[in-house]
Amino acid sequence: MMGLNFSLWTFVVEKIFVIFYVLLLRVRAENQALSAYIPGDIIIGGLFPIHQKNSADRRACGEINLDRGVQRAEAMLHTIDSINKNPKILPKIKLGAKIYDTCARGTFALERSLEFIRGSFTSIDSSDFSCDDGSKARANVTYENVAGVIGGSYSSVSIQVANLLRLFKLPQISYASTSADLSDKARYDYFSRTVPPDNFQAKAIVDIVEYFNWTYVSTVASEGDYGQSGIEEFKEKAKARNVCIAESIKILSNSNPSTFDDAIVKLKAKESARIVVLFLRIEDATNLLNAATRKGVASRFIWIASDAWGTQEKPVQQNAEVAEGALTIELQSTLIPSFDKYFMSLTPANNKRNPWFPEFWETVHNCSFSDKNKEQFDRPKCNGSERLLPATFKQETKVQFIHDAVHAIARAIDAMLKASCKTEDLCDEMRQINGKILRDYILNTTFDDGYGALVRFDEKGDAMGRYNIMNFQWNETSHSYQYSTVGSWTDRLSLETDKIIWAGRTKEAPSSRCSRPCKFNEIKFVGKDGDTCCWACIKCQEWQYLKDEFTCEDCGEAMWPNTDKRGCHRLPEQHIKIVSVYALIPVFLSCIGLIVTFTVIVTFLKHNDTPVVMASGRELSYMLLSGCVLCYLVTFVLIARPSTITCAIQRAGIGLGFSVIYSSLLTKTNRISRIFDSARKSARRPPFISPKSQIVITLVLISIQVLFSIVWLVLERPGTRLYTPKNRRNEVILKCKTNDISFLVSLLYNIILIIVCTLYAIKTRKIPENFNESKFIGFAMYTTCIIWLAFVPIYFGTLNSFEVQITTLCISISLSATVALVCLFTPKMYIIVFQPEKNVRRLTMNSASYKKPATNSSSVLAANNHESSFFDSYTNERIKLNVNYDEKHGVRTVPVPVSDINGDQDSLHSL
Repeated sequence: MMGLNFSLWTFVVEKIFVIFYVLLLRVRAENQALSAYIPGDIIIGGLFPIHQKNSADRRACGEINLDRGVQRAEAMLHTIDSINKNPKILPKIKLGAKIYDTCARGTFALERSLEFIRGSFTSIDSSDFSCDDGSKARANVTYENVAGVIGGSYSSVSIQVANLLRLFKLPQISYASTSADLSDKARYDYFSRTVPPDNFQAKAIVDIVEYFNWTYVSTVASEGDYGQSGIEEFKEKAKARNVCIAESIKILSNSNPSTFDDAIVKLKAKESARIVVLFLRIEDATNLLNAATRKGVASRFIWIASDAWGTQEKPVQQNAEVAEGALTIELQSTLIPSFDKYFMSLTPANNKRNPWFPEFWETVHNCSFSDKNKEQFDRPKCNGSERLLPATFKQETKVQFIHDAVHAIARAIDAMLKASCKTEDLCDEMRQINGKILRDYILNTTFDDGYGALVRFDEKGDAMGRYNIMNFQWNETSHSYQYSTVGSWTDRLSLETDKIIWAGRTKEAPSSRCSRPCKFNEIKFVGKDGDTCCWACIKCQEWQYLKDEFTCEDCGEAMWPNTDKRGCHRLPEQHIKIVSVYALIPVFLSCIGLIVTFTVIVTFLKHNDTPVVMASGRELSYMLLSGCVLCYLVTFVLIARPSTITCAIQRAGIGLGFSVIYSSLLTKTNRISRIFDSARKSARRPPFISPKSQIVITLVLISIQVLFSIVWLVLERPGTRLYTPKNRRNEVILKCKTNDISFLVSLLYNIILIIVCTLYAIKTRKIPENFNESKFIGFAMYTTCIIWLAFVPIYFGTLNSFEVQITTLCISISLSATVALVCLFTPKMYIIVFQPEKNVRRLTMNSASYKKPATNSSSVLAANNHESSFFDSYTNERIKLNVNYDEKHGVRTVPVPVSDINGDQDSLHSL
């Protein structure tokens, strides 16, 4: 059932392709391609790269291809002529030919191939028919049926053409396509060739490499079926014989000169690999040798090239010195003398059937038939008397294979004709040749071509492999470089080594091995393909030691290899040193801060009962100072050697110190705000403004931070860890076992306290000037916000420098405490120390007034003084606020006394 579904699917896909190409044929019907044509009873198609590929414009052709194009096309025409004259092959039938230019591109070849399959369709368009007498329709145009196609040249072209022709069961015989992919009869069942596939020459090249005991070689291959399939076949066979690949380079189809320069640089980098195996198209081989000449690498490489280079003059024309000593594979072929005579007799006057011959003539003789071209290229005018001479003409090596291909299809038609028609005349059965039957006849054809080759095809449609081994060498007799035959390959290699002249004009075969001894810090690296004949020496990483000659082993965390790389030792654990500048600076700042803080504490204790100290709120002031002490002391814990205890103290101490400071400040600002808000609304005393209430509120706020710290310590147990900075494996830092994000989250509560405290400072910024401690608090909070905003990016931006990170943290903590200390206690210390005469109680503040909505009753603001030792006479005192009614504005102006407000410890009075 599955086989049936697959066959049905294949049938549907093929029919879709057929419909597509029919439509394409109709679109292109008015745009007939230029072709070389011989009329005949049976037509054979031909595809040749008459012009080279145009790399600049994919829609246009390049320059005329003298040898691979025009000469090969003429070889087919000459062979057709010779068959038509041969009484033993199709004696009563004339063979015809229709040849198209592929411009060395698959897309062009597909378009030209459409011309071959026109006759396979029956037109149903009424415009294609006409009636002279109104009785019977006659076709306006009759397309000739093509029996088979000779071509293409490049494997990539043949693959695309074969995919099309198989849909119409049109046999195809190539004379030059050697890709191993074309041997797949499941995909290319109507394709055959008179040249052997690349796997034969890949085997021949491997035999050469093994013969000279070269175990370390590089490869360069062209992108596409020819280069890639050939080089992959070589690699597979080389692996089986313990040959290592030093460098494998693929040349893309759109490569520029810099690509080939880079390829030479990569090849030079492999100093031990002198042998370079090439599976390159002729254009790529030429460009690679051009790059080698530019790089000045004469005698550096020995090139082992496939048949695309063969005995071509183009690659070596300007690069003889870098090509010296090269061994190339050339398909074994024999010159056809009759073709030389035929081709040299051709002129534009007697060769009208080849439309490209005038252009060929112009290029060969550097003249022009057109006045326009004459002016454009500054060429003399062609007069037709020019001739091709033996000195300038050399028969192309694929001529014999073209001859064999044409003969193979002609002999297959002859055998099919005799079997179908029973006569030598063309019968009705042969007017529409069955391509499937003809294919079978082609595969069963065997003949001697008369030039030393036995032509036959295997079950895959491939010809048998036969190659010559050529050596590009200096000839002392002619004093020039030339190709010389030094061996052959059929099923096995046969070499005459005494005839080989290597680069540098030496008879000694070069060495290409890669097994140099590795250094003490290197290992032998054998590729993943398992080749053991060759290795590369790989340097171990700085943190690795040599476990054995093939393995680098990581020493592990906090370990580093010994000098000889044979073992490892433990790295010393780094932590901030007390004698380093990173520790001395924060310690110095903390010591200064502690000295100043204790000075303030001692001063406040000494003047504990004075109005300034009492008016500042003694309990909250002492709590705030204790918070500053904690912050300064945390510095010493941070620079101490990390341990479980110090890490626990760090995590709890930082948050606790901040919470003590900012809880006290929040309580202060909140009390100030509530007192004045309440005074605007009524004369009632606000709740929770007594000193005890303030202490309780502060302790509650602090306890929240303490609770968070306890939970954090429980969820993430304190301890130490070893940390290795990025790209510095040779450093091991002893740090507390907590990540930086957790530390930032632990400060979240204090950040909230700072934000709320800052908002209260902003809210109370406009209270009467004699109650201006809130302004100092505001200034302290603004500065604190700036410090914290700067601290976060600096802290997280220095993760790879633990000294800078710890120093930044210590200084930021000290600065936060210092800001609170300086902003809140400097004015008080100044009065106490330098202006003691102002350290007295003031009962009223005449300048302080605020507006309140008018009422019909008086308001009384009372406050009890808890400092009985100083304010005994005011314990039960109630001060009445004189309220003057302003009839004009409907408000009361209330002079605010400070006696009762100052009666509480944390009064608003600030001197």
